[in-house]
Amino acid sequence: MRDSAVLRIGNASGFYGDRFAAMREMLTGGPLDVLTGDYLAELTMLILARDRLKDPSLGYARTFLRQMEECLGLARERDVKIVVNAGGLNPARLAEELRALARRLGIEAAVAHVEGDDLLPRRAELGLPEGLLAANAYLGGFGIAACLAGGADVVVTGRVTDAALVVGPGIAHFGWTPEDLDALAGAVVAGHVLECGAQATGGNYAFFREHDVTRPGFPLAELHADGSSVITKHPGTGGAVTAGTVTAQLLYETGGPHYLGPDVTARLDTVRLAEEGPDRVRIDGVRGEAPPPTLKAGLNRLGGHLNEVVFVLTGLDIEAKAALVRRQFADALPPGVRPAELRWTLARTDHPDAPTEESASALLRLAARDPDPAKVGRELGKAAVELGLAGYPGFHLTAPPGPGAPYGVFSAAHVDAKAVEHTAVLPDGRRIAVPPPPVTAQNHPVEGELPEPLPAGPTRRAPLGLVAGARSGDKGGDANLGVWARSEDGWRWLAHALTVERLRELLPETAELPVTRHLLPNLRAVNFTLTGLLGEGVAARHRFDPQAKALGEWLRARHLDIPEVLL
Repeated sequence: MRDSAVLRIGNASGFYGDRFAAMREMLTGGPLDVLTGDYLAELTMLILARDRLKDPSLGYARTFLRQMEECLGLARERDVKIVVNAGGLNPARLAEELRALARRLGIEAAVAHVEGDDLLPRRAELGLPEGLLAANAYLGGFGIAACLAGGADVVVTGRVTDAALVVGPGIAHFGWTPEDLDALAGAVVAGHVLECGAQATGGNYAFFREHDVTRPGFPLAELHADGSSVITKHPGTGGAVTAGTVTAQLLYETGGPHYLGPDVTARLDTVRLAEEGPDRVRIDGVRGEAPPPTLKAGLNRLGGHLNEVVFVLTGLDIEAKAALVRRQFADALPPGVRPAELRWTLARTDHPDAPTEESASALLRLAARDPDPAKVGRELGKAAVELGLAGYPGFHLTAPPGPGAPYGVFSAAHVDAKAVEHTAVLPDGRRIAVPPPPVTAQNHPVEGELPEPLPAGPTRRAPLGLVAGARSGDKGGDANLGVWARSEDGWRWLAHALTVERLRELLPETAELPVTRHLLPNLRAVNFTLTGLLGEGVAARHRFDPQAKALGEWLRARHLDIPEVLL
């Protein structure tokens, strides 16, 4: 018999394209009450928007439908509710497809969906810009809860917050109301830990060599009525759940202490973590405050067209060879087809006296962008190829130049929560309007207190990563970078040593950018927002690492003077 005081919520997807087998693994690996899946990222919404342009019946994550063909019967046999945002831009159509699938398989399954996030039909009314491919508000968990309360076995949504996939089942199970701010905030934090799948169980973890992460299991949360939770995983699965892996995920793509959401503002500076045993980390103490009066909306539009050419420079005189390419290319490109933006990047991947040709080579990358596809198409590639026998010694490219491709731009807007028509569509077709929060508030920035500095002592020049972990990611054109210490003494040093000024020294790309630092003492962490580092976002491929996924690892590899007592 299941314990009604504990709601076991698992995750089987952290992005569109995650491990296909995870859904079956989670359904068969141990007891669950709810299985969630996050399929939507900022880039995914653009991909789905382009799908919808080709075929209006599309716009949802088709992978999920294939997973359900294999696993819907398992879920019903085990009485596990399925809650996913795989509906993307077309949740109603996905719900129809799921019902047809259930009939074809002879399985009784009540399917509901949540809609109202799609703002594109009301673009002008809401004051959103023209030329959008998609515009979607981030909804909260109460629509999901209404679907579950209405008897749904499967709930599909469009754009909800990632954490709403956990918050909604918590509301339905424990009967939380909008006034239960602390419980809602605790569920938001648990949802944020689960949302990226194996990132909570050792995936993408700074200290990955401490655990067997060959095939990490997916995480689950044992959620309680007060909003506290225990993060764990099914027995016998790979990876690990530790205070470190949970801290890393808590810092991922967040900002300051106020974690804003449509249902509640969760105070990340109140989070307490405690290891209860192997692969069990308790989260409690989370305080909630009223949510803001607006909802975040993700806007996707076509930014223009881009093309890339990568020149391989081998052996000696790398800098001189790169300079020659740039001079020759400037002369070879016809003036009438010069792109609006030409960006050159030289990656010195070469090594002296290298034992292989590849390790003796550097890469010179040319990225071209323009609203006109002709200016980044055939003529651009032709100008590069024509240098083949007249350029630097050893001239070759990593691949023949392509025709160019469109790229998208993501931006965020905020709309009045009262103007968004959040609706739960129940299995029997009834439509339930989900009201906005009765109380909202503008949060006032708070800053964690600096700890007492570590006493002065001898230092040694060493990589930051010997004493600190990091996790980084993207939020539109901004990058987020969280860094945490592994001990109290490490925190006393890190909080004073890793200032904005020091970060700019260590990461020269950020020297001219606005950088905001937040302290999270409970997590022994500093969190940075690097405004504009990613240009117009991941789809525009502004830099080598367009989602800033490895930014934290670059920082950990940088050397600075570290107290010997920490080493």
